[in-house]
Amino acid sequence: MTSLLHVATTGSDDADGSAQRPLRTINRAAALARPGDTVVVHAGEYREWVTPRRGGLSDRRRITYQAAEGEHVVIKGSERITGWQPDGGTVWKATVPNTLFGDFNPFAEEIAGDWIVYAEKAPRKHLGDVYLNGLSFYEVGSRADVSAPEKRTEMIDDWTGVTDRVRDPQQTLLVWYAQVGAEATTIWANFQGADPNAELVEINVRRSVFYPLVPHLDYITVRGFELAQAATPWSPPTADQPGLIGPNWAKGWIIEDNVIHDAKCSAISIGKEASTGHNHATERGDKPGYQYQLESVFAARQIGWDREHIGSHVIRRNTIHDCGQNGIVGHLGGVFSTIEDNHIHHIAVKREFYGYEIGGIKLHAAIDVEIRHNRIHDCSLGTWLDWQTQGTRVSRNIYHDNNRDLFIEVSHGPYLVEHNILASPAAIELWSQGGAFVNNLICGTLWVEPVMDRATPYHRPHSTQVAGYAFIVGGDDRWIGNVFVGGDPAVAYRSMPEGSAAAYAGTAGYDAYPASFQEYLRRIDEQPPGDHQRFLTVKQAVYARGNVYAAAARPFAGERDPVVLDGGSASVVTEGDRVYLVTDLPEGLADAGLRPVGGRDLERVRLADAEFEERDGSPAVIATDLTGARKDPQRTYPAGPLVALTPGGSRIRIW
Repeated sequence: MTSLLHVATTGSDDADGSAQRPLRTINRAAALARPGDTVVVHAGEYREWVTPRRGGLSDRRRITYQAAEGEHVVIKGSERITGWQPDGGTVWKATVPNTLFGDFNPFAEEIAGDWIVYAEKAPRKHLGDVYLNGLSFYEVGSRADVSAPEKRTEMIDDWTGVTDRVRDPQQTLLVWYAQVGAEATTIWANFQGADPNAELVEINVRRSVFYPLVPHLDYITVRGFELAQAATPWSPPTADQPGLIGPNWAKGWIIEDNVIHDAKCSAISIGKEASTGHNHATERGDKPGYQYQLESVFAARQIGWDREHIGSHVIRRNTIHDCGQNGIVGHLGGVFSTIEDNHIHHIAVKREFYGYEIGGIKLHAAIDVEIRHNRIHDCSLGTWLDWQTQGTRVSRNIYHDNNRDLFIEVSHGPYLVEHNILASPAAIELWSQGGAFVNNLICGTLWVEPVMDRATPYHRPHSTQVAGYAFIVGGDDRWIGNVFVGGDPAVAYRSMPEGSAAAYAGTAGYDAYPASFQEYLRRIDEQPPGDHQRFLTVKQAVYARGNVYAAAARPFAGERDPVVLDGGSASVVTEGDRVYLVTDLPEGLADAGLRPVGGRDLERVRLADAEFEERDGSPAVIATDLTGARKDPQRTYPAGPLVALTPGGSRIRIW
């Protein structure tokens, strides 16, 4: 027997949860909810960390938490602070009793862990934050810095040198500093003329907003909320990875139609838990994080990391913005999941802290994960797929105004990138092998890089079972029906020494690679006798055909019949919530027309010995353009992600 449990700000936790006698807190409803039940939360603001007590039993017997239809429900990890006292100029001071925080005080917790990077003598940052009318401040290193904050109009990405726009380039930064004592925490903040006792001022208090305390609470749906302001910790792949919201090592969650913002580090986590390793490289210092990450894969297998128990989540139609590290993060726990129709923006662009685990979407071991039809922009890095990108599909996404769009690192494939627009200066960084790139529009650079100092795992097809592991020699990639429009390495990587980033406009970075599997085998045969040594220096084959190169983009020397055109331009333009692709492409674009490509048209992946397939093992179907238009398998279409893409000037709405 299923039931509805109602929650309202006018309710009482002593009530029965009926529409007439609603409960007061979502947590009280969570304690009562059983498989099949729905918790309906009515309009208002709820300051609590929702920790579900139970999960559902199947996809049809879920526990659902949803905002009442047409009502705005906000769940926050913060508390409002009043009683601020003037402390000189535009600086105010508040003293908060530590009892407000319980056993977790974000202002005492450093942003720390594996792969975090601090400059020498730089002050450590903390999980606390201060918000003025919803706008987050910047932490500074001393009380004196609060009185004289730095005025910055731009911030530099440590990797590319590309500048980020600050939220208000004419405004001196809103900053805070805190001291944590035995009984109280004192916070100084520069409100730049605002009165914090008259405005809404909040501080981080809770680590998460909707996150179970224990693993394996399966089949939960969270729908229609605004979820905000959580003190989430740094979440590398070698640590517990709590987010503002997430399943905490479970199966079958649906997170949909929410607005999620202001996570100190990560917003949605579909990542690992602590028992398979928690920042051992930092805490112990005896082995590199790479080695501990390898061990975590095998440790996860020992505790039931498989399709029957973990993953298969759906994250859709959410707006995720203004988070310090990731919009969506995960290692191991996100396998077989779908991430679709989300709008992700302004992730890791405050530059308060830096590390190697940052992106709008940052996933390790994204086995059979589908990332489709998302708009990702104004992020430090749009999507970063790191390790075990196998069976992964990146389809029909729009990337623009990021420092870097797509980075695929130390993976062996097969993975498929199709019908996307990648419009940022650094479009694709490919430190992997075994990929297929079909019908994309690529307006920035392509950087191809071997990685011979880190061997990473690959798996049996559509499984978490490890089949082996290997270095990244590079190549074994397929490029079919893409349109390259320019790309300037000097713009994409302006801070790096000349020649250190092997980025090109087009696929010319593959010029030294063989153009067929037969040629690859010939090069192996030409090596001196031996076993693995013969393979270490021989690049794998690259299979390229039907691509268009405009605006000085150049093809791979071994490509069959590339179409090279003079001039041309393409850019993404936004007008409010609408997004347009504006192009001026030369005649000859249609010369590379081809029929839709499927999994059987793509050469098998050499190392993983696997084909390009759907999750059910059938051949991959690649016949839907970015806007959702279906392609007739018997017709010929122009290269690129849109069936409507034509020579000359055009303006096509894409979002």
